[in-house]
Amino acid sequence: MKYIDNRSVDPHYNLALEEYVLTNCKPGETYFLLWQNEPSIIIGKHQNTVEEINSTYVRDNNIHVVRRLSGGGAVYHDLGNLNFTFIVGSGKNGMFDFRKFTYPIVNMLQKYNVNAQVSGRNDLTIEDKKFSGNSQYIKNDRLLHHGTLLFDSNLDDVQEALFVSDDKIVSKGIKSVRSRVTNILEHMHNKITIGEFRDRLADYVKEQDESWEYCSLSEEDMIEIKKLAASKYNTWEWNYGESPRFNYKNSKRFEGGKLEVLLDIKDGIVASCKFYGDFFSKENLPELEASVIGQKYEKEEISKILNSFNREEIIMGISTEQILSTMFD
Repeated sequence: MKYIDNRSVDPHYNLALEEYVLTNCKPGETYFLLWQNEPSIIIGKHQNTVEEINSTYVRDNNIHVVRRLSGGGAVYHDLGNLNFTFIVGSGKNGMFDFRKFTYPIVNMLQKYNVNAQVSGRNDLTIEDKKFSGNSQYIKNDRLLHHGTLLFDSNLDDVQEALFVSDDKIVSKGIKSVRSRVTNILEHMHNKITIGEFRDRLADYVKEQDESWEYCSLSEEDMIEIKKLAASKYNTWEWNYGESPRFNYKNSKRFEGGKLEVLLDIKDGIVASCKFYGDFFSKENLPELEASVIGQKYEKEEISKILNSFNREEIIMGISTEQILSTMFD
């Protein structure tokens, strides 16, 4: 395992670093990264940014908004939050597997008498309060898993910066964002700094892998990462993007996450189509959206299109029938 100890706190650079390592890593190598961001909202790949953030609060408090490669929901980062990333081979099936990467975090915390648990599809909790959200992205035969660790974050900012839709709060039976999250530090008997926590986590992962070695980025690597940050992660087009015109909008929440459908229908023909949500998906979601355009807005016709795709490679955990029910409600 190669360990990259990244000390940048620029979210544009840090997300570009992840993509650069994923794209350029050597076959068969495993990479582990620890990193922090200054105040930022990190948007899931398939989310509609303007509907996930409190734009006024974000602007007034100079909070960065950056879209990541992976699906899932929006998360808030500050310097009290530690992020971790594993980049590994995705295996023959190329399936999403969260517990493989979250259990080491849980085990490490339990070593320090913090009663952490795996909860739901991609969360970690302490006393039923979330302290970590996790997401994954698969490209070719490589899997990127990254997660947040609320250690000593400003939880009031978490609530104010993120606009969480009512359906998500209601579906979990909880009244507010603030009541759903907690900091790890609150549950540690011996209070330590986030720097010390970072070192402990790195040491624990190191103990689990005999092949551990430090990996330094070259000057050429850093130049390329900065180029990627400037051309992609620091652009309005990537972070916000232009939502299509629509005259049909519907959203539903399923076990696999929230699905929102925007359609522009003209003379009974689909003129534009966009799927948003906090679901996980592989690369060909834009291909699915494009294939719907130009088709008759009829359930039977759209069903044929959806069934021509491998559903598990489009939207994980949301069935064809559920997609249709959101498109034709």
